[in-house]
Amino acid sequence: MQKEKALLLWFETIERNDVPVVGGKSASLGELTSKTNVPVPYGFATTAYAYRYFIEKSGLNEKITALLAQIDDVENGIVLRKISAAIRDTIMKADMPADLAAAIRDAYKKLGEKAQTEAPFVAVRSSATAEDLPDASFAGQQETYLNIKGADEVIAKVKECFASTYTDRAVYYRAKQGFDHIDVALSAVIQMMVFSKAAGVMFTVNVATGDDTHVMIEGAWGLGEYIVQGIVTPDSYLIDKKTLKIDKQIINEKRIKYVRMPGGGCEEKAVPEALVNKSVLTPEQLRQLAGYALKIEKHYGCYMDIEWGIDERTDKLWILQARPETVWSRRNKEKLTDASIKGKETNMDKCEVVVKGMPASPGMVSGIARVINSPDMIDQFKAGEILITEMTAPDWVPVMKKAKGIVTDAGGMTCHASIVSRELGIPCIVGTKSCGKAGTTIIKNGTVITLDASHGIVYAGNMLRDNSKNDKRSNYNPVTEIFPVTGTKIYMNLGDPELAEKYSKLPCDGIGLMREEFIWTTYIHEHPLYMIANKRAEEVVQKLSEGIGKVCQAVSPRPVTLRFSDFKSSEYRDLKGGEAYEPHEPSALLGWRGASRYYDPKYIEAFKLEIRAVKKVREEYGLKNLNVMIPFCRSVAEIKKVTAIMNQEGLYRGPDFKVWLMAEIPANIILADEFNEFVDGYSIGSNDLTMLILGCDRDNDTVAHIFDERNTAVKRAIKHLIKTAHKDGKTVSICGQAPSVYTDFAEFLVRCGIDSISVNPDMVGFTKKNVAQIEQRLILDSLRNLSKTENNK
Repeated sequence: MQKEKALLLWFETIERNDVPVVGGKSASLGELTSKTNVPVPYGFATTAYAYRYFIEKSGLNEKITALLAQIDDVENGIVLRKISAAIRDTIMKADMPADLAAAIRDAYKKLGEKAQTEAPFVAVRSSATAEDLPDASFAGQQETYLNIKGADEVIAKVKECFASTYTDRAVYYRAKQGFDHIDVALSAVIQMMVFSKAAGVMFTVNVATGDDTHVMIEGAWGLGEYIVQGIVTPDSYLIDKKTLKIDKQIINEKRIKYVRMPGGGCEEKAVPEALVNKSVLTPEQLRQLAGYALKIEKHYGCYMDIEWGIDERTDKLWILQARPETVWSRRNKEKLTDASIKGKETNMDKCEVVVKGMPASPGMVSGIARVINSPDMIDQFKAGEILITEMTAPDWVPVMKKAKGIVTDAGGMTCHASIVSRELGIPCIVGTKSCGKAGTTIIKNGTVITLDASHGIVYAGNMLRDNSKNDKRSNYNPVTEIFPVTGTKIYMNLGDPELAEKYSKLPCDGIGLMREEFIWTTYIHEHPLYMIANKRAEEVVQKLSEGIGKVCQAVSPRPVTLRFSDFKSSEYRDLKGGEAYEPHEPSALLGWRGASRYYDPKYIEAFKLEIRAVKKVREEYGLKNLNVMIPFCRSVAEIKKVTAIMNQEGLYRGPDFKVWLMAEIPANIILADEFNEFVDGYSIGSNDLTMLILGCDRDNDTVAHIFDERNTAVKRAIKHLIKTAHKDGKTVSICGQAPSVYTDFAEFLVRCGIDSISVNPDMVGFTKKNVAQIEQRLILDSLRNLSKTENNK
């Protein structure tokens, strides 16, 4: 039978190019078993075919696709958690196909025969078909189950591995890395458990600096899980690759360990006092491990990330896993040492050292410290602050992405905080507690600190005076680049008000789309009608106006267009108190949203609060650069009702206050001549417009290939809208990403005479240059045509 159609494969039949068949972890274990002589615990893996067979046989594809379609933005943590949990629950309720269950049962029995025991203990690990690639680390995104015994229990854990394809952190990570959820399949690794008295990780590159002359080894007592989770700060060693000499070692206090229990499962135990400060590895074991690491690196031809364990009964060293190291491989061996702070003027010799730790991800930054002692406090964290916490976990990734730097009490070079920080390029210091003082107790919340994450030191105050103009390593500064002037205005899309100041320096002509929903999920968290019922209407107005005002102030005098709330009922229901006010709609995307809410007696009082917030920003704050946009308006009758409510509340269209209509429904295009009377312009929402014109759900894998903003029907609709709007002096913009992704589509828009294009911040500069080139070509075309006309005369 071909590998691609097998339900499971034994390690010795698998090679590293079998990632599409069994995922990265399984392919690596197979490669180690079949192509090297390093010791690897025996085992087998279910295939991607088996996973897809289970999904298809159980009728899960359509259910999963439908649920995924409800996630508009993975940054919306509430929706992400809810939908991911619903998908996992749906998978767990499905029955495992009988032939797949039988294959796993038979393979487990053969494992027992090899181990000379009827029911061997195994580890059941997840292996995704997109994981462990040199440019994408999926480590920690799916689940692992240790010390499992019995065929029925193994089958149950395999299904749990399948379900873990849709943990919220895995869904978030795939979305951010650009992997299609449906394309990713999952293999389950079933591998003999090692009776580990000690375990750990090693790298064939120093992950703190990029120095590849040493093997870096970390270890702690018991299983390696507590190292990865950052619960234990491991011993750390640097072994010279040429001589296998121990050049550096740090022995940390290790008071607890995670160990397997005789009857199955694992527990935390106290480390005997005699071992707390004792090295977990002898010099001979270190040399042996380093030797294995060099063999594996030579075989793979790249930097490697390797897991190991020592059997407590025989003292034998086992290689449990090996995968390409993801960060320094991607940086193509660029070495960051002390040069990483070149160009930054400092006064370090006069600085007060607050705490020290291990340098996990290099760099130097200053900022406000935010101490987070519990996951419940995560909402207090603001973008651009320095995160101070005991240890991070996979669910913290959205917060970590907002951080300027990270400091943790526990952890080593291979803990979650270290791995994610290096991947995100965020300066990070870990293990402050083991270096003398815990950062969470010494660093005061709200104070300004400086992280020298290249040396593992936290200083009090801002010790950086930016002198980056001569620093080739400094971040790109758009202000220093001269951008061409364009006739087509280039606007920016923005959600989080906290990012307004940062992005205000970009060469944009204003904010073409400010999404009000971000203010609700970031600042308010509660349903507006719930807050009204609790006599807190003024709180809504105040928080909305503060968020909106922050953006208007940052980009003033350039215009800001706020889109009134466009939550769907399912998203509103996730806000606190929302369950009492929201219907359960079979298709929330096409349900009670946008304009249809604003005039509805059940919601009108909440909409009036949005209007009051806009008035407050314009009249009390004096920020007259604020305009508004009405989303998902299905008919001319609806626009009449909504604008009438705005007028009743004292918000009138005028020379300095524009009302835009989101053009995302075919009716907006067909009846543009009638809509013109009530608006100043349109902003094309190309995603919804394309779906509704083509009748194609772009999130449905079955028909996703049909979705294309460049389809002739969509382009004709856009061209008609521009022509009809311009007849009455109305402007037209577009706020989808198609113009920044497809240069030919941008040229089509400019040739049609679109007035502005609004793109995400990272594409402003590119779009500005591209449009300038398009406009230059148009001018040259016009001159050539004029010349031909003159010659003909």
